[in-house]
Amino acid sequence: MKHLHMQLTFGQDTVTQPVIYEIVKRFDVIPNIRRAAIENHVGWMILDLAGEAAALDSAIAHLRASGVEVAPAEGDVLAG
Repeated sequence: MKHLHMQLTFGQDTVTQPVIYEIVKRFDVIPNIRRAAIENHVGWMILDLAGEAAALDSAIAHLRASGVEVAPAEGDVLAG
């Protein structure tokens, strides 16, 4: 099983969408939300995502296609 640490950024169109639920159900990945915030109709999330490499790739592609910005979360993930 592979793990990815990423930062997701949500705009006005995606901040209220259940995108984490969708990737869990569609791609059988395991999310661990480390931090998140929503202000002024935009938001961000630090996410640890685990699963098979192909499932992770598909989940990330789905997030991007849904309008979520995805970037590595280097140095911003809580230990433990």
